[in-house]
Amino acid sequence: MSTKWEKKGTNDGVLTFEVSTEHIEKGLKTAFDRVKKDLNVPGFRKGKVPRQMFNQMYGEEALYEDALNVVLPELYEAAIEEAGIEPVAQPKINVESMEKGQPWVITAEVVVKPEVKLGDYKNLTVPKQDRSVTDEEVEENLAQKQQSQAELVIKESAAENGDTVVIDFEGFKDDVAFEGGKGENYSLELGSNSFIPGFEEQLVGTKAGDEVEVKVTFPEEYQAEDLAGQEAVFKVTVHEVKAKELPELDDEFAKDVDDEVETLAELKEKIKAELVASKEAAAEAAIEEAAISQAVENAEIVELPEVMVHDEVHRGMNEFLSNMQNQGISPELYYQISGTTEEDLHKQFEGEAESRVKTNLVIEAIVEAENFEVTDEDIQAEIDDLASQYNMEASAVRNALSDVMLTHDIKMKRAVDAIVKTVKEEA
Repeated sequence: MSTKWEKKGTNDGVLTFEVSTEHIEKGLKTAFDRVKKDLNVPGFRKGKVPRQMFNQMYGEEALYEDALNVVLPELYEAAIEEAGIEPVAQPKINVESMEKGQPWVITAEVVVKPEVKLGDYKNLTVPKQDRSVTDEEVEENLAQKQQSQAELVIKESAAENGDTVVIDFEGFKDDVAFEGGKGENYSLELGSNSFIPGFEEQLVGTKAGDEVEVKVTFPEEYQAEDLAGQEAVFKVTVHEVKAKELPELDDEFAKDVDDEVETLAELKEKIKAELVASKEAAAEAAIEEAAISQAVENAEIVELPEVMVHDEVHRGMNEFLSNMQNQGISPELYYQISGTTEEDLHKQFEGEAESRVKTNLVIEAIVEAENFEVTDEDIQAEIDDLASQYNMEASAVRNALSDVMLTHDIKMKRAVDAIVKTVKEEA
């Protein structure tokens, strides 16, 4: 295959390649087979028109564009492999010549992966991570479990922060009730900050049977534009005041919250072990993040193509909106309830997109530098690990992911390991 790569800028150039007469014929045959089934020509049954007759009536050139589309993907892949380049975006294809009986000449304007000059990525030093677990942290966790087991009991005295009040309420702006400002028998924990600022504080000190007016000012960024920054009055009736009644911290409590322990002492030991494991995992994650960040800082990337950052922004946006869609929230609804626009979301993802692109490029450069070998056994182990991780059948993972994808992921993980396994923590 005749291929030529001409570099025009730091990360772009023009790839020129030919479509041989054999490939042209292959494309023409496929293109004709697609169109002939819809042809109505007197004297021939539908779909039975000879190609020679088609050429006489319409000209073979009528098939050229479709024929090129048939063979182009395969030939473009072969051309970039022969040229030894790595495109990072869809090319702009131009037809230079399509002479009958001659090879066609095609050019592709291509943006390629930038050059990465690796710096130090081994034996890096990162801040010392704190993995210690104190008795106070164990007691704090135990107190959280105690709070989760608390019961609400009616009290006669005045409401305090932490108590729950059962209320009816209705909001008014300029003495007119507004939509969405009414509720009945609503249980509100004072101090939870679940209502707008200033509302809950004014219910501290109230008792069952009290009727109070709560005066508030809606935040400037409130989602309902007609209320944003506006003053309002809520007429509130307090039906009940309830206080949390905490269970005793004893062996029975321990068994209630964890059926794997018999005593409070055992529960505390288990909490400590879980906190140790959690801190160890957090430390490892922090070390990995810091080490990778250093490796990226130590590397030099020669002019990052804007298209790579642009594509990463849209990949992140699409993933985010897809997750919203899975929760039943359409993009239009998300923008409405968040008070943002597609442009706002784009800017939000721009911040981290460049960093993620640089990180991927550096890790890929380490893969190339280390020249990792991946065996069939490695691929099978990766399949089994993914199947276990996502609770899937190994065959389903196998069908979803190609060897190329699996091999790439394995090598990327090994590159990260190459960075992390030699890291030293500062004393």
